[in-house]
Amino acid sequence: MEKKLQQFQERRNLALSGGGAEKIKQQHERGKATARERIEKLLDEGSFTEIGLFAGSDPGGEMENPAEGVVTGCGTIGGRRVYLFAQDFTVASGAVGAIHAAKICRILDLAGENGAPVIGLYDSAGLRVGEGPGALEGYGSILSRQALYSGVIPQIAVVMGPCAGGAAFSPALADIVVMVEGNGTVFVSGPQVIEAVTGEHVSMEEIGDARVHGSMSGVAHLLAGDDTAALKSVRTLLGYLPPNNLEDPPAAEAGEAGSDGEELLQIVPGGGKPYDVREIIGRIVDGGSFLEMHKDYAKNAVIGFARLGGRAVGIVANQPLVKDGCLDIDAADKIARFVRFCDSFNLPLFTFVDLPGYLPGVAQEQGGIVRHGAKIFYAYAGATVPKISLVLGRAYGSAAVAMGSRSLGADFCLAWPSAEIAALGPEGAAKAGGGAAGPYAAAARGWIDEIIDPRESRDHLRRALLAAGNKRSTRPPRKHGNIPL
Repeated sequence: MEKKLQQFQERRNLALSGGGAEKIKQQHERGKATARERIEKLLDEGSFTEIGLFAGSDPGGEMENPAEGVVTGCGTIGGRRVYLFAQDFTVASGAVGAIHAAKICRILDLAGENGAPVIGLYDSAGLRVGEGPGALEGYGSILSRQALYSGVIPQIAVVMGPCAGGAAFSPALADIVVMVEGNGTVFVSGPQVIEAVTGEHVSMEEIGDARVHGSMSGVAHLLAGDDTAALKSVRTLLGYLPPNNLEDPPAAEAGEAGSDGEELLQIVPGGGKPYDVREIIGRIVDGGSFLEMHKDYAKNAVIGFARLGGRAVGIVANQPLVKDGCLDIDAADKIARFVRFCDSFNLPLFTFVDLPGYLPGVAQEQGGIVRHGAKIFYAYAGATVPKISLVLGRAYGSAAVAMGSRSLGADFCLAWPSAEIAALGPEGAAKAGGGAAGPYAAAARGWIDEIIDPRESRDHLRRALLAAGNKRSTRPPRKHGNIPL
């Protein structure tokens, strides 16, 4: 037995060593932690249980790719169970082979079967080409499981290095994507392929770095300056999310308001003049609790998580500072996807409305604003979580209907006295012989439930959430709907 234990310890140490001291040094020189260091930073101390340490090792003791280039297992974050996989760039550049993929699939299955979030730490040069179709099948197996468990368990992707080719679609299927600036890249076709096919000379950063995906493509929800910041943001994010679709988000002690309600009177200037809606949100929700998603993408809409009276909620708002708050193609996609995420995981939705309509223009019409804009209607109408809207200023036309209105199933619709609610904006209404209406006409017709003092917004929203917090909703039986993608 003593000899067997010695052999076990030697093989275990070899598996734990990753690509070896030199490869680990190179990883550190790139400003990146190793897979195991990342796991240690992410999880509660001492909570990690590894699964599949000896996967891929030769029975004779040889270990060409220790742990098959991906560390998998489970642990806790804030005392709550999570499953995770971390690609190890020090081993074969983290390339995905058949057994590498099988380990990830195993973790996805365990997470789905046990109703716990799954976190992927991505750092891979791509496909292990030498394995041929077996590696390709591995890609497909991972992606199919991600689709299977979508809406069942929260899936979080943290891109901490390259994520190329077919592997790029894995974080894209996750619910939330965090990217590390300077190291994280996601792309399907690399610079050499693009140049060979199109003649374009581009760098890896130009097609797939954190800046591109955080502000242009919309792939990344959160950006972080380094590995430590990225992992810290994941720990924060999980504080708002339930472990699965059958449970409620974790509760916290009720916090104080972001500020005195009197300040709300000074923020909105009226008359369609710009202001930062985040100042409204920050003063209504529990102080310091707003975690914004997609901060640099489609800035004319603001989305994120917050707490109100200790309860986790989703926030959607128009942003008058950008494009006058108009809805455009990107904002529609941003809002619709977030609404569906919140509905999947039992997060009540608060919608702050102030917009003159859809962004006009040939590019918008030809680009499919009709199709993209329809996604918002579909998402809100299909959501069965509590839905509460507050009209701060303008709410004109069909765009106002899209923003969580009563006709799309809102449980409560509130408005400030400064609200302007009408089928057309002032100019269009004047030509049609009418005018933009205040909130009273809308309240008289039941489109608005209550007109409130802005200073009392927090209290009214909390009461509305309590009133709608235990709602039950039944829908016609069906396999699934067909959202206008």
